[in-house]
Amino acid sequence: MNYDTHGLIPAIVQHARSGEVLMLGYMNAEALRLTTESGLVTFWSRSRQELWQKGATSGNILRLVALRQDCDGDALLVLAEPAGPTCHTGARSCFFRDLEGETLTNPAIPGSILARLGDLIHQRGIQQDETSYTAKLLLGGVDRIGKKIGEEAAEVIIGAKNNSPAEVTYEMADLIYHSLVLLENQGVAAEDVWRELERRFHP
Repeated sequence: MNYDTHGLIPAIVQHARSGEVLMLGYMNAEALRLTTESGLVTFWSRSRQELWQKGATSGNILRLVALRQDCDGDALLVLAEPAGPTCHTGARSCFFRDLEGETLTNPAIPGSILARLGDLIHQRGIQQDETSYTAKLLLGGVDRIGKKIGEEAAEVIIGAKNNSPAEVTYEMADLIYHSLVLLENQGVAAEDVWRELERRFHP
């Protein structure tokens, strides 16, 4: 690794599943060692001049998934699973303002909703709150979920036959949601599906 004159290297943290950029921190050799050994992302605080494990006090830790260095070896990409919001403000990502300083509510990567929705479906399954539609689906098992997938798939086709982009968009969202519920029921990570698509991809 090519550390700067202060013995530091910038480390960009990216959500391992959604692809969202969560924060920028700095690591020295010791922070990098602690990160790889503990599996919990650790930085060097330039303001406090000390090591700090992300989330040590807030509980919003970053679990290490993988590390990559850039082509010059002077920057790190940290792929991590966040436990809660990453930003100290309580935001999901530190990058939530535009150049004028206005707060943005939409994520930088629209597709990140799939990972966020998958997390929420998982939580609903753990909580088993019968007032939750998602929990009811999961409690109903494959028969109930499969029936909904069949219905939503048919409605997507009807929307397409009607030449209605708005209808197709709405019904496809329903189909994707119910498909994610089925994946949760089966204990299959959505990322396994993306990897299978990657395996089949031959440009």
